Amino acid sequence: MLFFNLSAFYFFYFAAVGVYIIFLPKVLHDIGYSTFDIGIIFALAPLMRFITPFLFLKHIKLDQKMFKSALYISVFSSACFYLTIENFFLFMINNAILAACLSLILPYLEVTAISTLGKEKYGKSRLYGSIGFMIISLVLAKFLTQPFIAVHYYLVLNILTVIFALLLLKYDVQKIENENNEPFSFLKYWPFWMSLFFMQMSFGGFYNFFTIYETEHNISLEMTSYLWSFGVICEILMLYFQAPLLKNNLLNLIKICVGITIFRWFLLYLYPDSLGITFFTQSLHAFSFGLYHSTVIIYLYTLYENKKLAQQFMYGVAYGLGGFIGAFIAGAVYGEFLFLYSALFALLSFISLYFIKK
Repeated sequence: MLFFNLSAFYFFYFAAVGVYIIFLPKVLHDIGYSTFDIGIIFALAPLMRFITPFLFLKHIKLDQKMFKSALYISVFSSACFYLTIENFFLFMINNAILAACLSLILPYLEVTAISTLGKEKYGKSRLYGSIGFMIISLVLAKFLTQPFIAVHYYLVLNILTVIFALLLLKYDVQKIENENNEPFSFLKYWPFWMSLFFMQMSFGGFYNFFTIYETEHNISLEMTSYLWSFGVICEILMLYFQAPLLKNNLLNLIKICVGITIFRWFLLYLYPDSLGITFFTQSLHAFSFGLYHSTVIIYLYTLYENKKLAQQFMYGVAYGLGGFIGAFIAGAVYGEFLFLYSALFALLSFISLYFIKK
């Protein structure tokens, strides 16, 4: 039952993420938001993901009570989309609150997933998130005839996410009552945090400009959508079969994944108009995200006593600050050398790993 509930949580959580990042920008554009306004709205989520964990260093404790509050407020914020979406400032505040809640939910349950499922089953559960994301991208594209349809989907998916998150609370690890006895420190493992940061910076060009980059190099929009889907399929396969790999040295696995990512971005820079090579680079998403994400989550679990806060900071530093700055730089340098910059950032991530003390 644990495996089912956790898999369902991942499925609905990432399906909701799919609605938010794939379709909500179009909804905002359709109801009159400028591209600048949309950019500000969507910059809030990674910024809140980065800022929120700092509140838990001294002032707040991430326990079940706080977790439940985040779940309920996320549903309330999703419902408030109907009331605030047509007012830029109200919608911005609403999104900031929602982003703060979401920055607690996933890291909290990642600890439960690792501690209860272990390395062997974690990936097989997590892959349902990728399936949910892919399915919603295909389904909602056919039904998004009016802007508020996406809001309906998002609210329903968020409610289902919360239901399964609440069902998982009975499996929560309560033994770590003294987590705060050891102060959380970035400096103790600073090379690892630097590596996480630069790795996600390298994805700024991919997540935000891959479609534009490929269509400008004579690959059709339809074929580019197949490239995206192919990358997700490879990611799902890796998550399913990765358990034997995770029995090896985790730090060495992270180095291999980052090294493959450098190679991936460099190939995209060299052969932007080669469909065959681009499909090959998308197959490497199995390592760049699938295996890398699982290995980082499990490796971080072994480093810190305060495991939930460590997971919060992983999402905050990597996907929050790294994603935000990576997207900003990618927009500034977009052009022929976009993925050469991405390869450079991944190289800095790779070099940082060699400063980690054994």
